Amino acid sequence: MLIFLRVTYVLICAGAAVALVQNPMAPEFIKKYAALSFILIMLLTQIVTFIDILFPRKRLDVISAIYFGLLVGWLLAFQLQYAAQAFMTSIGVGIQKDADGNNIQGENPYARVIGGIAGIMLPYMCISFLLQTKDDFRFVIPYVEFAKEIKGGRPLIIDTSALIDGRIADVMDTSIFDTELIVPSFVLEELQNIADSQDKNRRTRGRRGLDVLTKLQQKPKVEIRMLEVREKDDLDHTVDQRIVSLAKRMSGRVVTNDFNLNKVASVQGVEVINLNDVANALKPRYLPGEQLHIKVMREGESFGQGVGYLDDGTMVVCEQASTLLGKEIDVVVTSMLQNSAGRMIFGRLLNPPGPAGRV
Repeated sequence: MLIFLRVTYVLICAGAAVALVQNPMAPEFIKKYAALSFILIMLLTQIVTFIDILFPRKRLDVISAIYFGLLVGWLLAFQLQYAAQAFMTSIGVGIQKDADGNNIQGENPYARVIGGIAGIMLPYMCISFLLQTKDDFRFVIPYVEFAKEIKGGRPLIIDTSALIDGRIADVMDTSIFDTELIVPSFVLEELQNIADSQDKNRRTRGRRGLDVLTKLQQKPKVEIRMLEVREKDDLDHTVDQRIVSLAKRMSGRVVTNDFNLNKVASVQGVEVINLNDVANALKPRYLPGEQLHIKVMREGESFGQGVGYLDDGTMVVCEQASTLLGKEIDVVVTSMLQNSAGRMIFGRLLNPPGPAGRV
């Protein structure tokens, strides 16, 4: 649809340029340099097309703020000039007289200067004010309300731990979630503080979170928005509490892998998408009696246990395998423990060691 619109616009501009060049009432320069004038007109008219292509993602609230800011600013400037005209006339300042000493009815030069200055300052002030407060209200035209169509459901509010974890970028590549991602300003501030930490591990984690955020912003299929939050009542609360409060106000969902935030949000009735739950749900299920092949990496917490890992990182705890460190063994699954913190598989040796301690 946009391609058709742009092609139609180019054709209309070309027709208008030809009509202007061939117009007998056109200026002499255009008549003399018809081909050059045609090219210049086409270039000038296509500036808006280049801007349209350069900024593919446009927001109605920003456009509305600029439009209404200009409209209100110029209206106020006109009213101010009109008031200045009446005031200057009443006090006899700037009144022009003819040769006979009679007052000439016309625009007061001082009022014109005031109106010109106001015509520059007031639109800027109105646009700046509306852009800074556009999240606090919506412009409603009588009988027509411009409301954003939310794709796929409610917005997703990303927690700091989800950005540091990094799996959210891979999840968004799968197009499972077709909705807007919200990164609150206080989450970005916390991420920056972690990246500037004196501790090397925290600094590495913070920088990884910033890299993941940059990666999300560069994905054309991901709709992500940095939300400036200036709620004074929430300044004394923790980041987790502010995320939950923001999710309530926006009727959104929280994306995290923080177990504590998961519990706090669930208690307050806020839906949570836990990345650990998503990862666990996509892992293959192992039923009691199935066989696994692992390498024993270390001893377990209980006596005689050996611990190994599957290719996806799932921990496997095997009984009577503590003496088989560094060896590959076959394990029979006996049970499995799964929660938001991860998943563990418990099993026993397929071929238990004999009396001599050999498998």
